[in-house]
Amino acid sequence: MLLSPRAPLLVCLGLSLPLNAIASEDGAHELKPVTVQGEANDAVAETRTELQREQALTPGGVSLVEAEDLTERNVVSLGDMLRYVPGMWTATGSTGDGTFISSRGSNLDAVAYDGNGIKLMIDGLPVTAADGNNHNSFIDPLAARYAVVARGANAMTYGASTLGGAINFISPTARTTDNQAYLSAGSHGTVQNSVTGATVHGNLDALVTVEQRSYDGFRGHQEQQRSGVYANTGWQVSDRVENRFYFTYVDNDQELPGSLSRSQFDDDPYQANPANIPGNFLKNVEMWRVANRTEWHLSDTSNLVVGFSFEDQSLYHPIVENPFFSLLIDNDQTTFGTTVRFDKQMGNHDLLFGLNYGQTWVKGGNYTHSGGIRDALSTRVDNKADNLEVFAMDRWHLADRWTLVYGAQAVTGTREVDNVTVSSGAQRNPNDTYQSFNPRLGVIYHVADRSELFANVSKLYEAPTVYQLEDDVRASNETLDPMQGIVGEVGTRGTALLGQASQWHWEVAVYYAQIEDEILSIDNPVAPGTSLATNVEDTIHAGVEALFGASFALGDGQNRIEPLLSVTYNDFTFDNDPLYGDNSLPVAPDFFIKGEVMYRHANGFFAGPTFDIVDDRYADFENSYDVDGYELLGLRTGVTREGWEVYLEGRNLTDEAYVSNLSVRDDLSNAVAAAGAAILQAGEPRSVYAGVRFDF
Repeated sequence: MLLSPRAPLLVCLGLSLPLNAIASEDGAHELKPVTVQGEANDAVAETRTELQREQALTPGGVSLVEAEDLTERNVVSLGDMLRYVPGMWTATGSTGDGTFISSRGSNLDAVAYDGNGIKLMIDGLPVTAADGNNHNSFIDPLAARYAVVARGANAMTYGASTLGGAINFISPTARTTDNQAYLSAGSHGTVQNSVTGATVHGNLDALVTVEQRSYDGFRGHQEQQRSGVYANTGWQVSDRVENRFYFTYVDNDQELPGSLSRSQFDDDPYQANPANIPGNFLKNVEMWRVANRTEWHLSDTSNLVVGFSFEDQSLYHPIVENPFFSLLIDNDQTTFGTTVRFDKQMGNHDLLFGLNYGQTWVKGGNYTHSGGIRDALSTRVDNKADNLEVFAMDRWHLADRWTLVYGAQAVTGTREVDNVTVSSGAQRNPNDTYQSFNPRLGVIYHVADRSELFANVSKLYEAPTVYQLEDDVRASNETLDPMQGIVGEVGTRGTALLGQASQWHWEVAVYYAQIEDEILSIDNPVAPGTSLATNVEDTIHAGVEALFGASFALGDGQNRIEPLLSVTYNDFTFDNDPLYGDNSLPVAPDFFIKGEVMYRHANGFFAGPTFDIVDDRYADFENSYDVDGYELLGLRTGVTREGWEVYLEGRNLTDEAYVSNLSVRDDLSNAVAAAGAAILQAGEPRSVYAGVRFDF
């Protein structure tokens, strides 16, 4: 597969940017120093060093987010957590803390139902189902100690076979976290609190976090109640063996305000869709998860990790009700996953071998309903999927400054849909086996101790989810093709001193991917609120991801100015499509910029503005329905001290009404169709939040 003439232009643009970035010894962006002491400090340093080592051995875009940064601002959703990670387009929509995530153009159908395109993991074990769906994957960002975001093919380090990459959330333990309490509250009836208790007794340790969130919402019919328990306990079996057990429980009930047409949005962007209140549209999920992970330090140069996870989700989801059609989804999704990971340093070679295996079952049905009360069973659902990813990599330090990274991934998986229409007994049973071999070749050049250049060429691959097979536009037993392509990437990361007391850090990645058979979804006009999936022949995903930050000392060094700027440029298009030519793909804006400029004093006080600049987007494949961009201004301030912290944050201070998230249709060029398209979801109006954290 040849790169088009636009590829050299993007490469030149990337190389014209400053060389270096934030991914070496100081992580994905500078965060305030860890304040835990003694053994906890040693454990934090060891974990962070290992994550940075993996980051520095990856010839592509990887970012490290540390939880110590998140309690300085209001963080509710994954979108809040990933705010400054370049290349990640996140948008909140009709749910309380649900987040639409697109990484390097993944999931551009924007149906936000299965949320495919990026693999979510906790401590290296899957949260994403075996078929690749992230439906109802509630991850509390404040319950993680770190998050490693490996974009696109760079997620081969975790064995992920997705277009968008992977996010690995690292749990806190009693050895890395103190007893603490956290409380935040603010606009729209938001109250969020958590209490963490941790204890260490010799070779045993245990940690439990209990959290609760209540939310009235800034739109009609948007109330949410969520509670959760996150716990883990560890046993240091010997100097070389550690076993850790994890338990998670989340109960989340939320109302859905739905999407609005343009006229409804202009009239009142914060109203609920008129059908959602009498239909009582809800998304109620109860989930529990157990996992176990054992790590053996076989020698000073080799390490083995074996783990498993088991998760069960119960979903009650009335979503569509009109005179012609109603839909309530009531099912259970069960997922089993396991991982094996072995790494060994042998001379100049840093070897990594691993496998991920998962199985998912979805049992239940689609029902009619009246006002959210379940009625007759219309479709019986019994779907299943499995997926095996086997990967091997060699990071070969072939010279003082050069590291050659090469490897491959083998993927095989099955998808089976078994849907029976109760009224007629008709059965749909599309099923298929998906297999691929995905090589990767990259190189890293170490410019200095804390800066490097990198490049890679890799194959991308992602099989469809069972939800996409269910919603195949052909409505037969035919199956969708997998998405696959070739991506090339160049970039740089590092940190540099500015004089004796200042420094700056930056990260730049430029990528260009040609993709075949991308799966896109369009709204089903016969049943609004549901979608249909189809393959399109050729698309292009290209872009520039950059993060720049600095810490400038003023005067005697007691005062500092710390700017941070995340910039993403996207070029996502059809490629000579028979219907859509070279039109832009919908949902993701051509560019978006997020930043802040913080003043910090040595006594812990901080204050400064935040800002968002987002370009226009399209809502249809015809590029006839344009959604305006927006600019947001915020302000946050607070004090961080050893053992306690407070913050105050204002968002959207100009109170701009803007579209945060949207749904997609294939053609809205007809004025009547465009006027009636309820596809727009408003972003947050002017809001103020305050929070406090203290150790005890």
